[in-house]
Amino acid sequence: MGSPSGMSVSESREHFIVLDGLRGVASIIVVIFHLFEAHSMGDAFGQTINHGYLAVDFFFLLSGFVIAYAYDDRWQRMGVGEFFKRRLIRLQPMVVVGGVIGALMWYAQDYSLFPKVASASVWQVIGAMLLACFMIPLPTSLEIRGWTEMYPLNGPAWSLFYEYVANILYALFMRKLSNAVLGIFVFLAAAGLVALLVLGERGSVIGGWALDGPEALIGVTRLMFPFFAGVLLMRLGKRIPVQGAFLVSSLLLVAVLSVPRIGGKDTVWMNGLYEAFCVIVVFPVIVAIGAHDKGAGPVARRIAAFFGALSFPLYITHYPLMYIYTGWVIDEKVSAMQGVVAGTAVLVVSVLIAWMALKYIDEPVRRWLSARYLTRSRAR
Repeated sequence: MGSPSGMSVSESREHFIVLDGLRGVASIIVVIFHLFEAHSMGDAFGQTINHGYLAVDFFFLLSGFVIAYAYDDRWQRMGVGEFFKRRLIRLQPMVVVGGVIGALMWYAQDYSLFPKVASASVWQVIGAMLLACFMIPLPTSLEIRGWTEMYPLNGPAWSLFYEYVANILYALFMRKLSNAVLGIFVFLAAAGLVALLVLGERGSVIGGWALDGPEALIGVTRLMFPFFAGVLLMRLGKRIPVQGAFLVSSLLLVAVLSVPRIGGKDTVWMNGLYEAFCVIVVFPVIVAIGAHDKGAGPVARRIAAFFGALSFPLYITHYPLMYIYTGWVIDEKVSAMQGVVAGTAVLVVSVLIAWMALKYIDEPVRRWLSARYLTRSRAR
């Protein structure tokens, strides 16, 4: 899966509280999607909360929007090096935590689904952890799980890799483009996404986590439209006023991510059209609704703030537990009904781990790094 990485919306100069909350809602959906995925036995056509993986593409769009808002007009007083330092401080502490958790849980994941886990040496696991801490992807020839993941200790970190790619492109090139030129780029990126979804053999954007040609193409295609469409959306200033924006946009997001697989194995293009519609049309609408309402009611604000802060830690730390849960479900042939208690426990434990990582590692470490390495005392 992908990531709510980008930046917390609270890093921006004006707090988009609804967008914070949407990031949290999408993160919870990702965890629930992965829980149900364990019971689908790899059958996308029988997957509950079928389109939960589109949360990755939503995160990319949201990240582009907020990064452009926070940094588009700051380049005269902030160099590229300062920008990269801010992004590293925002993302890397939890990337390291995710890699360490993945290493600590590695030998608890010895299931038939992961053919290389038992044979991996301690030094291979430590090496994979160190590479993951520096966001260095593993080629498929060196992968140690058997799933061809570029980050086998913590699979979802693949989307952080592409998040960094987007940040580099934005800082070095894309921020300099006029809206007209950026609009042309976004249009071409949308065309590429439609081609992948409608003409491709999968009929979905699932993929991007392996360092080989076909998977890398999926990863780049998934990244280019939503991230830079988010940048363009921010620049154009398009907002949609809706009463109860947090509730409305949250329900809309949950609805589109929960839709069952559309079409059959011989008509995968139908599902591709649905996903293209979600990414190109629905997700920008959701962000435009959320960006209009910066206030929200007191209850909605508290909920949004909590899940917004928790979103990135939850995303980047939950999957090592999912390896264990998925392996157990497959080997023991556990049905979804039988797995309700265990799955709920995994969800609760995932949230607890994320909260502890946020409060006791991520926030303190970022404060220290910001005070030490940034030109201002506070990273935005």
